[in-house]
Amino acid sequence: DDHFPTLKDKQDFEANLFKKTYQTDFEIIACQGLTVCYKSSVDILFYVVGSSEENELILVNTLTTFFDTVSIILRKNVEKKAVFDKMDYIILAADEFIEGGVLMENESENITSRVYPKPEQDIPLSEQTMTQVLQNAREGFKWTLLR
Repeated sequence: DDHFPTLKDKQDFEANLFKKTYQTDFEIIACQGLTVCYKSSVDILFYVVGSSEENELILVNTLTTFFDTVSIILRKNVEKKAVFDKMDYIILAADEFIEGGVLMENESENITSRVYPKPEQDIPLSEQTMTQVLQNAREGFKWTLLR
């Protein structure tokens, strides 16, 4: 993109953006002539950056769709370690719903169904291993604490 001619310019923008956004929940800001939508979850921040002329509702919808898709893939356990563990599926999901900067899909369930196998929590309790049951219980407990 022409907005950041050098790697240092891009890194300076990212550092500035992080300073402005790391302690908030969900906002839209203008930063260096760009419109930025962001959302935080536990120990990770999600950003969608558009030009200053971009429709803010479209940017928010894009961010919400991506976050919801990631949340489904990670079974609502959206934190840095889980993102790294499932990065391959998350990249596939991003590729599935955005093509060359054009939003191709805005339903997170549709995106997830195309890139991620059926979650284990849909397996009947009697067919799950003890480890799966404990993992599902731990994730459910963590999700209730985060609300």
